[in-house]
Amino acid sequence: MTGTTLAAGYSGPPAWQWSDLFTSWQLEPVVLALCVVLGALYALGLVRVRGKGGSWSPGRSAAWFGGLALWAWVTMSGVGVYERILFTDRAAQVVTLLMIVPLLLGMGAPVSLVAESVSERGRARLMRVLRSWPSKILMFPAISTALLMLPPWLLYFTPWYEHTLTDQSWNIGLHVVLVALGLAYFWPRLQVDPVAHEYPQMVGLFITMAEVIFDAGLGILIVYGHTTIAEHYYTALGRPWGPTIREDQVWGGCTLWALGDMAGLPFIAALVRRWMVKGRAETAEVDAAIDAQIARQREEAAAAKATVATPGSVATATATATDDDPEMMRPWWLDDPNLAHRYGAREQE
Repeated sequence: MTGTTLAAGYSGPPAWQWSDLFTSWQLEPVVLALCVVLGALYALGLVRVRGKGGSWSPGRSAAWFGGLALWAWVTMSGVGVYERILFTDRAAQVVTLLMIVPLLLGMGAPVSLVAESVSERGRARLMRVLRSWPSKILMFPAISTALLMLPPWLLYFTPWYEHTLTDQSWNIGLHVVLVALGLAYFWPRLQVDPVAHEYPQMVGLFITMAEVIFDAGLGILIVYGHTTIAEHYYTALGRPWGPTIREDQVWGGCTLWALGDMAGLPFIAALVRRWMVKGRAETAEVDAAIDAQIARQREEAAAAKATVATPGSVATATATATDDDPEMMRPWWLDDPNLAHRYGAREQE
């Protein structure tokens, strides 16, 4: 489809069918160019990492290239062909571009790949950029969350939406801007890449719950609201097939609601997985510290026993050995900075 003209008589594609998702295609040169360039740069990074004797997770590579493929598909397949014909089609595209594509790209850890593939000087420069104040502002939870939650509301309740239907440059801009805004949200929330400041994973879970509420609110407002979005455009389009304009908007609102909530599930799963991995790493560190402390106390106890030279010193040596016995050591959780405060009050009592 080269375009849709608002004239007497419909000039768009034929009636939509499920097969159009894979059989109807259009060219979106900007997205295609971005996908090719970003894919080539990522592949170059992989080559450099392996050339330096390093390794890279296949899962991260799959996530990155899968995100690029989905970005191209949702703008150039049947979804893209009907994006300016059906409200529901555009709704599915918006959720995919804002939430699913950026999530996959973020899971690809591109910044970590850059850090692994460049020199020490280049890595230091990258870290300085990540720790700069603009980066800290962008990654602050309230800012990054607003970048994800506000765009759908602004899209549907400002002239922005109708501009994307009537102007190709606005339409292409939507394809790129939504992915960029979504990536600005998922990058600091996933924390698989270096970030300006690491926030607790629980913050990400609370933000996700708030995002679910916002998605539901937008969908409910579109479904049950009395205003038809871009009514003039869709009326002038004169589509002779499929649902009515109002029915299409109801289905689109349901799509924003349901698909938006479902798109958040992989993100929650990624957060929980990272939470578990980080917890196991912290547990391993604590266990290693405890093992080292036990080994040190055993060495001290053995040294104390070795200093006993006369029979009259047996009682003293026995007492020393008992005091230094690892089995009688102070419980580790009383000294752990993350847990000590929970038992401090009891200890004082």
